[in-house]
This record gives sequence, C-alpha cells and structure tokens, in this order.
Amino acid sequence: MESPYLLEMNGISKAFPGVQALSQVTLKVKPGTVHALMGENGAGKSTLMKCLFGMYRPDEGTIRIEGRDVDIPNSKAALLQGISMIHQELNPVPHRPVMENIWLGRFPMRGILVDEKRMYTDTLSLFKDLNLDIDPKAQAGTLSVSKIQSMEIAKAVSFQSKVIVMDEPTSSLTGKEVDQLFAIINELRSRGVSIIYISHKMEEILTISDEVTIMRDGFVVGTWDAADLTTDLIITRMVGRDLDERFPERTNVPGEVILKAEGLTSNQSKSFCDVSFELRKGEVLGIGGLVGAQRTELIESLFGLRGLASGTISIHGRKVKINSPQQRSVIILRCSRRNEGLQGYSQCCRCMRTQSLPVWGATEIVWVCWTRRRAGKRHGNRRRSLEPKRLQLTR
Repeated sequence: MESPYLLEMNGISKAFPGVQALSQVTLKVKPGTVHALMGENGAGKSTLMKCLFGMYRPDEGTIRIEGRDVDIPNSKAALLQGISMIHQELNPVPHRPVMENIWLGRFPMRGILVDEKRMYTDTLSLFKDLNLDIDPKAQAGTLSVSKIQSMEIAKAVSFQSKVIVMDEPTSSLTGKEVDQLFAIINELRSRGVSIIYISHKMEEILTISDEVTIMRDGFVVGTWDAADLTTDLIITRMVGRDLDERFPERTNVPGEVILKAEGLTSNQSKSFCDVSFELRKGEVLGIGGLVGAQRTELIESLFGLRGLASGTISIHGRKVKINSPQQRSVIILRCSRRNEGLQGYSQCCRCMRTQSLPVWGATEIVWVCWTRRRAGKRHGNRRRSLEPKRLQLTR
C-alpha cells in the first residue's frame, strides 16, 4: 500500500560521548504540508535535521522518502534524494554574484568554459517562478538578510527538492519580510513541497504550519494538528509542566544613574538624531525598533565605533568622550558574533583576551546586541557563553 507520507524518520537514535541526543525519534511528514518542529534548546531538533541532511549518521533507525528506504551518508546524497536545508546561519559567498551562489558546484558549462548567459537566464527564470525580485548579477553580500534567505530558498527549489528544512528562518526578519517569506512557503506548499519549519515563535507556528511535532530531551512528545494547539499548550508540552508565569518576578530595584546620554546625533546625515536616555545601576534598558531604525548605530557610537556630530555621554556623572573601543568604558556583544565578534580561526583563549588588549582597564557597562544567531564553528550556546567571559578579563 502506498504510504501517505512523503518523509518518514523511524526510530532515529544518536549518541555523542556522554550524551544521548536522540532516542527512538519518529517524524512523519505529509506531502504539501508545513510541519513545525518545536522544543527547547537541546531538545534534539537540530541533531535530528542533521541526521536527515547527512551531516550526522544516526546510530539506529531508518529514513524513507516516498515509501522507499534511503541511505543518506552526506549532504550531497540528501540533495540527490530531494532534501534541502536552509540553516539559521546563512552562508552565502558574499563577493560573488547571486547566480553563482545559486548554481555553486554545478555551473552550466559550454565546453571548458562556464556558460554565464545560460546561468543568468536559468536564475532569472527561477526567480520569476517564485515571484522574487532579485538581480541575478548583484553581489550576494549586498543583499538584505531576507533576500539572502529568498536566494537560499530558490537554491533549494533549483535542486527539485521535495522536502525543505527551514531552521529559524525569521530570526532576523521584519514583519513585512516575514509575510513575504510566508507567501513563498505557501507557493511551495501548493506545489506539493513539504516544509519542516523550526522556530520558537509561537504565533508563526500557529499561522503557517499544518502539523506540529514537539520534542523534549531527545524524545518526541507527540504530533498534533496546528489547529488544535494554543501557545500555552505548546509551551506546556515543550517543558513538561504547567507554567503559571512565563517570566520571573522582578525583585531588583534600579539604583543611581550610571550612564546618561543627551542629544546624541550621528555624524552621518541619515542616521540617529537627538537621542537622550538614562541607564541606572542594575537596570536592563531595552532599545527597540525595526530593521533600519539605527539602533545598532546608536550603540556603536557609545562603543567608539561611530562618530558623533553632537551630544554628550556621562558615566557616573562624569562627561566622557569615547573615540575608540580600546577605552572600554562600554563593552559591546555583537549581534553577528561570527562576522564581528569572534575570530573564527583563533583559539578560544585568544578570542577571550582580544578585547582586553593592549591596555587593562575597568569595564563599567555591558551592552548586549542579541539575536538568535550563531558565529564561527562552535555551537550557538557555546559561542554566546564565550563573549561574556571575555568581559571578565577587562575588569
């Protein structure tokens, strides 16, 4: 009898030294559906998808595509089986055109030469088919995050993928860009493509998904129709207990003002203008806004990376002029740790000491520019733990 499922992962187990990452996990995905995969950090979601995409070899279990048992020893084999994965950390080749990023490793050839004309027309046709407005000849590094993500989706479609895994695809997108992504997902769904959608954003899950599988501690808790779930129900099944409060009670009382900014205006004409605020001891001050609102530029000016046309900064009541990050009156944790925070090819100890050189001083304030992104080769949680440890060396 023909299987009603496009993808079946049955009894998948995977162990690492001292850790049982997956235990008899079963995941079944129907054709033309969006199947959400949810769980807390460390639940096993990424490990399961890496087993599917050939990055890990499962210790036990089988994988079936359209009712056929398949062996996936590596990522190339996964692509040949019609499985693509769009990672949370997007990795375009920034200094090459979009069309080369799409066909990387499989350029159309004319004799011994690359057929750039055919590559351009094939890319243009692919984008038109997905209603994407991207110039195939544009440098990939000049695109916005949402367009790079759209490029990665187009690349997956170019492989004639039947299953596309999307890992936290909206972590750096604005509301309008999320709507554009959902439009592409709905188009793929209408063509019979199955999407495995990993996200921590409950509203998105309930909006875009057809079914939801929840994992906890390497086990599958269960699979439900998205229409039968609520945000509270998903959270309860993720953590294994009822949560009366999602956030801890605030018991701290902010103290005296330790940083005061008055009338900060960038020396760039189209950046922030006349910004004032106060930060008190023991306080977390949030700075919000959409992409392009100049939040990062404002914080970089406090760190000495960007110049100010006017305005004053006072720390502990004393006016200071921050011209360089080496003054370390303020420490910044970059949102893109891979590109701007850590030296990916250096040892951990060197990365931790970089910010404390060449002069030792006193760290007064920590600014956190935080997104759910990963940098370098280390796992995201480990990379995030490295950055605060670097601050200890400057104290």
